[in-house]
Amino acid sequence: MKAWGLAVFALMMGATAVCAELPSECAVAEHLVGPDFGLPRVATAIAQKKLTVLVVGAGSSTLPGAVAKAYPDRLQAALVETLPGVEVKVQADTKPGRTAQAAVKPLIADLASVRPAVVVWQTGTVDAMKSVDPDEFSAALDKGISAAHSADSDIVLLNAQYSPRTESIIALGQYIDHIRWVGLRHEIPVFDRYGIMKLWAELGTFDFVTHTKKLDMAEHVHDCIGRLLAELILKSAKEAPTQGAR
Repeated sequence: MKAWGLAVFALMMGATAVCAELPSECAVAEHLVGPDFGLPRVATAIAQKKLTVLVVGAGSSTLPGAVAKAYPDRLQAALVETLPGVEVKVQADTKPGRTAQAAVKPLIADLASVRPAVVVWQTGTVDAMKSVDPDEFSAALDKGISAAHSADSDIVLLNAQYSPRTESIIALGQYIDHIRWVGLRHEIPVFDRYGIMKLWAELGTFDFVTHTKKLDMAEHVHDCIGRLLAELILKSAKEAPTQGAR
């Protein structure tokens, strides 16, 4: 156990050093990425030199016309760069218009076939758009999280995108709050994509107001999200040896 802990510590120390070298537009939000809870199964996977990540989400996990530049692919690139010698595979199961409840069944199937060390579950946007009852939304999250832990997988929740154009149309706030509370209740990390993107908007890092058909900005945003998500996963894995597995 002592040798295992030292191996994980060494790997995580190297990972943290690499993760610190974020592009300036990404780094302004780095303080919002904190390891509130550990990811013990990720720590074990890294020590065993094989890390599999499953991304489950809806349309905002994709980038039409530029699949390789969407955040799941950027997450894989960041993890590969950060973890030399570790075989990294990020597999995405995304479907536009899928609510949290609709995602549970395919998530359970993916857990059996992919056997990921960690699941990244992007959720909340479609539920807000469809005005799903918030308590039913939370219940669906509970079910998916329990399924992941029963399958011996860690899980990270990832909330909605921020967009000033839809802020006054879609009531995202209560779903974001429910994701936060579910994360606290289950003691799992929550990646606050909404808060990060809102900060970028406030600082003028990215312009989310001007409508454009160009993908350049979207690609930069997805790249930053992938890099910051990798940082959260690695920081949380670093916390795992002191917290232990659930």
